[in-house]
Amino acid sequence: MGFVIAIDGPAAAGKGTLARKLAEHYGLPHLDTGLTYRATAKALVDAGKPLDDETIAAETAAAIDLGNLDRTVLSAHEIGEAASKVAAMPSVRVALVEAQRRFAEAGRGAVLDGRDIGTVVCPDAPVKLYVTADAEIRARRRYDEIVARGETADFTQILDDVRRRDERDMGRKDSPLRPADDAHLLDTSKMGIEAAFRAACAYVDKRPDP
Repeated sequence: MGFVIAIDGPAAAGKGTLARKLAEHYGLPHLDTGLTYRATAKALVDAGKPLDDETIAAETAAAIDLGNLDRTVLSAHEIGEAASKVAAMPSVRVALVEAQRRFAEAGRGAVLDGRDIGTVVCPDAPVKLYVTADAEIRARRRYDEIVARGETADFTQILDDVRRRDERDMGRKDSPLRPADDAHLLDTSKMGIEAAFRAACAYVDKRPDP
């Protein structure tokens, strides 16, 4: 494995933005692994295939092109709802984890973010970060993003959604969300993205061959 930076954490903690900035800074390819599950769900929906057939979902997951993931399209709420269903299927997770590992091992390194990168996908990554923040703050960030797009949002509902997502991610039997034993904890509750980026770089630069 090359110089892989594995970033995990709950929803809206800032790990995606941080991962993209780190990838650009260190000249590494980036993969938001959450998009691979969304891409699988979208492919099923587009093809008119069921979301509850694990065999079909796993075959679809195995055929996903990780180099052609459109964040804007895949960020749609309805795609996220569908993705939560297929992501619970063990064979889908196996297929996508294998693809994610191939991505990480394809070159001199990569930055991957998700919920099981440091624990399952790339347990031998030389750099592991666990990015988190208080649930209320994460909900406020998501609320502000929606409002900034000119859309309406209900903060209480968003907070409830964040807490339910945390419970589901941390409580699932297959690859639950948790920090790897050797992960560096980065709490962004009181940090803007630039401060979080500087803190992450300071940690990464202490590791071998960044």
